Amino acid sequence: MTPTPTQLTGKLHIDTALGSFLGDKRIRLLEAIDKCGSISQAAKAVPMSYKAAWDAVDDMNNVAPQPLVNRSTGGRHGGGTELTAFARRLIAFYRALEKESQLALEKLTSNLKQSGVCDVDDFRQVLRRMSMKTSARNQFAGPVASVKEGVVDCEVTLRLTPELLLTAIVTRESAENLGLAIGRDVLAFVKASSVLLMAGEDGQISARNRFAGTITHIHQGPVNAEVTLAMPGGQHVITAVITDDSVRRLTLVVGQPLTAVFKASSVFLAAVD
Repeated sequence: MTPTPTQLTGKLHIDTALGSFLGDKRIRLLEAIDKCGSISQAAKAVPMSYKAAWDAVDDMNNVAPQPLVNRSTGGRHGGGTELTAFARRLIAFYRALEKESQLALEKLTSNLKQSGVCDVDDFRQVLRRMSMKTSARNQFAGPVASVKEGVVDCEVTLRLTPELLLTAIVTRESAENLGLAIGRDVLAFVKASSVLLMAGEDGQISARNRFAGTITHIHQGPVNAEVTLAMPGGQHVITAVITDDSVRRLTLVVGQPLTAVFKASSVFLAAVD
């Protein structure tokens, strides 16, 4: 049997001013939500866990300029779910770009074989090693609203929405390397373990970032729990990891108002080219 020629294939992952947030699996999730009208059913169709599907929807809504998914409350799994018109346009754009991307890979495969520069499998391995992911649970995107320079550090404020600001502290060297300036699109990452939850207002807390919201999910484990808050407007969410003891002590329940608090030094930034 004649062996099948080695070909370059890939899953398209979009890097835009919206951030590195959209790939094949999430597109298939959005398509399944559109077909099923339910996140739980869409998760089974992809397949992925129900929690992973919720997290993906939250992440996409966080960094998109407009919501991709609308959810209505009610029922065991949060009621009905539907895509926005913006999400449908985004899917169509992705699928068209995916087709063009595969044509380009096929042409590149042919060129590599003709030139003998390197084996296609070696080239694929280089691309795989160059891919990067982050473990930070909370990801946001927005333009730089202000940069306050100090002797060593800079205070950088991002505008996530007209009313919602996020502040980070980075070194002057980092600010220069990232090319931070007013209007520059930037990604912000915050680990869930760096987020504290506060019931009511407490003026004694010095943390720079305070996001008021309402609990939408509580995912409890044997030791710790993930608590997700939806911020006003419903597009942005933030997740904190706290102990199960803290969940019980604060008597946390879905629908309860809380404030998520994290230090500006707990935010790390990435510039979008």
